[in-house]
Amino acid sequence: MNAANSGMERPIVIKIGGAIIDQTAALSRLCEMVAKLHCSLAQRGSRRGVVVVHGGGLAIDAHLRQLGYEPHRVDGIRVTPPDQIDAVVEVLAGRMNRSLVGKIDASLKRAGTAHRAVGLSIGDGGLTTARPVACGDINFGCVGEVTGGDPALVDTLLGSCFLPVISPIASNDVGGVCGALNVNADDAAAAVAGIIDAQSLVLLSDVPGVLDADRQLILELDAATIDRLIADGVITGGMIPKVRAALDTATKTGVATRIASWKDPAALLALASGGDCGTLVLPAPSMTHAHSTLGAEDRS
Repeated sequence: MNAANSGMERPIVIKIGGAIIDQTAALSRLCEMVAKLHCSLAQRGSRRGVVVVHGGGLAIDAHLRQLGYEPHRVDGIRVTPPDQIDAVVEVLAGRMNRSLVGKIDASLKRAGTAHRAVGLSIGDGGLTTARPVACGDINFGCVGEVTGGDPALVDTLLGSCFLPVISPIASNDVGGVCGALNVNADDAAAAVAGIIDAQSLVLLSDVPGVLDADRQLILELDAATIDRLIADGVITGGMIPKVRAALDTATKTGVATRIASWKDPAALLALASGGDCGTLVLPAPSMTHAHSTLGAEDRS
């Protein structure tokens, strides 16, 4: 990594998914803040800005049921048979992506900036390479895992006053019956963050971050502190997998990962000036960074 791409000269990746996708008012407020954050970052450097990666699991479930399919998951991973991948692509790369692009672009226009939102998928322009997931005897169908990629497309877009809004639909680079692959949205966001050397990855959830024993927000965590807080009973319940997934993401990509809330989108603006938002989970230093897929909660 050279000096020009160090620290805050790098973009921020924000993953949008989960319940907020179906909450129109909350999603509109979030898109407004994403646009403001992007504009503020972009004023400080040509490669700075926001990159959005989104999921849409609940919308996919509803669409599949309308078509007569019953959604099926194994260990949280959506099984996507070849006869269902077109429906998944229609929701993620079509309706969901178009909706987010429209909302963010409208916010950018209201801000009076020359920046515009542009929609794409992780398989476009060589941003990622991918292959079907292989997991023992389980056939996940057209479910993909990212194997590598090239940041050139996103770098070009950021440098040309665009805010990329990216769906987790990849291209199958090894051939076979599946031309398109459905990648878990958290995995896709992590892969993009690693490929473009992001300054941080923000995983938006319904919680403000990790709280200490006094119910105060913890601003930063490393692997040792996470283990201690779990052992002490401070981090409990559903927060344990969230924190471990964030640590796994940070370690595998080398990109510090934030757990933050979509319920307080204005807090995102602090990131423009190097401030805090949610809980920042640092990579474990002993691990080798790689662009690989990760376990996570929003399976698209």
